[in-house]
Amino acid sequence: MTERNPKPSKADRTAAAREQARALREAQKKKERRNKLLVRWGVVVAVVAIIVVVALIVINSMRGGNGADAQTGPAPANANEYGGITLTSTTELESTEPFDVDVASLPEAPTEAKEDAPVPPGIAPAADGEPVPVVVYVDVNCVHCADFEETYEEKIGSWLDAGDITYEYRTVAFLDRGSPTNYSSRGANAAACVADSNPESYWDFMTAIFGNYENGELKNAELADMAESVGAGDAADCIQNDGFRAFVNYTDRLARVDYISGTPTVYVNGAETNANDFETAVQTALDANK
Repeated sequence: MTERNPKPSKADRTAAAREQARALREAQKKKERRNKLLVRWGVVVAVVAIIVVVALIVINSMRGGNGADAQTGPAPANANEYGGITLTSTTELESTEPFDVDVASLPEAPTEAKEDAPVPPGIAPAADGEPVPVVVYVDVNCVHCADFEETYEEKIGSWLDAGDITYEYRTVAFLDRGSPTNYSSRGANAAACVADSNPESYWDFMTAIFGNYENGELKNAELADMAESVGAGDAADCIQNDGFRAFVNYTDRLARVDYISGTPTVYVNGAETNANDFETAVQTALDANK
């Protein structure tokens, strides 16, 4: 005779129901905890993503946005093919024909210094009776350039306005490597913008930007304010939008190709001159050119 399984008592059924209910509650609590944890982590990830995006926007803005790596574009008015901008007085620039730059068309910069490197193109002695040409490679983030400008600013200005010299800036970006905001390039771009739109203010702008050196790097908006303070308010949009970053990259590459390795590098009347001997070199050239 087959033995039947005993029917669970009411107490057993009640206990089993309670256990099942407890297990369901525990499972639900685990699910809720898991969901809350996922939500919290989702919020954290979203906040981090927002912070990263904002940081990138700020840095990109300070660095100059998409123009930072520009390879082609117009040169500013009054710039020459060597990447220079030449003052003929403290309120006038030497005019040039418009042209476009293409950085990719230039040779690669050499990786090693060269002894007795030739004088870069576009640098030569003055013809008899002509103003003595001075060419200076500078970086707006260079302390030695700022010291040079402070030391000789007044003398250079007086020579310019007397018609004794021309003074050509070739503004490079060697010190971007140490700047979180690519200040050398952005400052050079700002100078090019001023030369393009307000040439009469170019000398004052260069004086102002080097005079600011001890105050640290400026944002583009502050560079635009500086331009406005010297009468070059028309340059603001160009400064903010990196109008001549391709030209800056072009000038920088040309300097490296020509074995310029530091700033300031100074040429007086076609010959390289120690910055400490600058005034003597210019006066000697002036005396010889009378």
